[in-house]
Amino acid sequence: MRRAALIGVLFFCCASSAAAGVLTHSGAPVLAGSKSLTRLQAYPRTLVELDRSRVAETAPLLRRLGGQELDSSLGLWRLPSWKAQRLLPKLERRGLVRSVVPDVPVGTDPGNASGFFGQFSDPLSTTEWWPSHVGAANWIAPGPGVPLTMIDSGVDLSHEEFAGRPNTFALNTQTFQSGDGDEAHGTATASVAAAPVNAKGIVGIYPQAKLQLWDASPDGVLTVGDEIAGLAAARSRGRGVINLSLGGVTRVPIEEHAILNAFGAGLLVVASAGNDRQEGNPLSYPASFAHVLTVGATNESDRVTVFSSISPAMDLAAPGQDMTAAIPTYWDPTGYTTADGTSFSAPLVAGASAAVWTLRPTLTNTQLFDVMRHSARDVGKRGWDADTGYGILNVASALTRKPPAADPQEPNEDVYLVKPNGLTPAGKPALTRPGRSRAALKAQLERREDPEDVYRAWLPARGKLVVTVRPTANVSLEVWGRNTRTVFERGAAARRDLIGVSAHGGKRFERVTLKGRGAGQFVYLDVFLPKKVVQASYTVSVAPAAR
Repeated sequence: MRRAALIGVLFFCCASSAAAGVLTHSGAPVLAGSKSLTRLQAYPRTLVELDRSRVAETAPLLRRLGGQELDSSLGLWRLPSWKAQRLLPKLERRGLVRSVVPDVPVGTDPGNASGFFGQFSDPLSTTEWWPSHVGAANWIAPGPGVPLTMIDSGVDLSHEEFAGRPNTFALNTQTFQSGDGDEAHGTATASVAAAPVNAKGIVGIYPQAKLQLWDASPDGVLTVGDEIAGLAAARSRGRGVINLSLGGVTRVPIEEHAILNAFGAGLLVVASAGNDRQEGNPLSYPASFAHVLTVGATNESDRVTVFSSISPAMDLAAPGQDMTAAIPTYWDPTGYTTADGTSFSAPLVAGASAAVWTLRPTLTNTQLFDVMRHSARDVGKRGWDADTGYGILNVASALTRKPPAADPQEPNEDVYLVKPNGLTPAGKPALTRPGRSRAALKAQLERREDPEDVYRAWLPARGKLVVTVRPTANVSLEVWGRNTRTVFERGAAARRDLIGVSAHGGKRFERVTLKGRGAGQFVYLDVFLPKKVVQASYTVSVAPAAR
């Protein structure tokens, strides 16, 4: 990687030598998934991602074959695997399929670290030790406002905590009597988040929340496909907070696309970090995806629990041990249990986030994301750490924390997220286009969640275009041509596509001047953090060069 001694560089759109200046990036590429059919036979159902621009061409056939549309905006379908294996090769040859993946199960507690539903206690709110630890002992939560969607196993709506509860909406049929004890999980997590004040049991962190429930295990097994369908259902209802107390160790691109699409639509996604501390801390997804508020677990001593996973994606922590929670009386006649797991830490953060957003409605989801983690009460190692992120949830502080400036066009970490017919049919708006030759935009970068920002800009057939970045800390600038697949290209691909680089040390501005040759084209501007830089704000401007 070029370091502080580098000076600004002028490159033109046909300059092959630009690839020599490829810099080290902190993030990871976001691409369409694999099209391999080799693993499908091991699973009963298959997830298929269609080309966004040709969904209408393919959907009738999939529907006739028993396919289920999971998310129309992303072209996501689910098919019986045996039908998928017979049909997909033909569709792939016609360029209709973008990615294929088995509909793999995901767990609510993959490591089984806590012996879930082991010890029972009396159903009294006085057994809830956590309010004073998260700054919520004396606060009065607001009335219903920003929706809180729980994507989990089904919730027992006949339970005394939910029967007759106002502002409670089942987005699909709720089931909880099939499968194993994990089918009680949805009722438990929903109660920690939003059990009402009704003198019958416990009280959740946001008792009057507008609570939306999605059963992602209708057949007793929670799968990625059912999770994605829940994300689509929540997104269709507008701004809100989504809780995902679930996860698996496989990074599934289709799941990542659905998470990023929800965030791009203005929602906040919260996920449990996992309970695999004693199993080597494998990365858990969706918690490890960018733009997901990742939550670990602490105990009554404000220390990380023995089961809470260590994670480089950790944002903050919340109580997750000896948590009193409601469960269906089908599983135990008392209707309550004491449970452990990051599954119960995440609903505290999700419920608190929905309450804070209700009281601070002008915040964007990018601002709320930072308010919730940077207002946390620091514990353990000073500053951020992989055990508890920035600290333990602090509701009182989150209500007053000054937000950063809104961060536009997120998510935009790679070409796939901003180009038309990438993550979404329209992509992200170009900064400049024919007829609009000047633009400026202010944004932020942060190493763990948002180390890279990619924008589109129009390079005219003739004349010169100047791209300038003015940062508050060290950032780098690359400009990539129209055929770029990802800004993480290396080797021959980078020699073909990289057309401009500027990388100074410190706060000096970065500038690349591009000369149009031939046809006009949209190019990709990539602003990113070099190694060891934690965060930066910047202004990126695009303008024609002075003649």
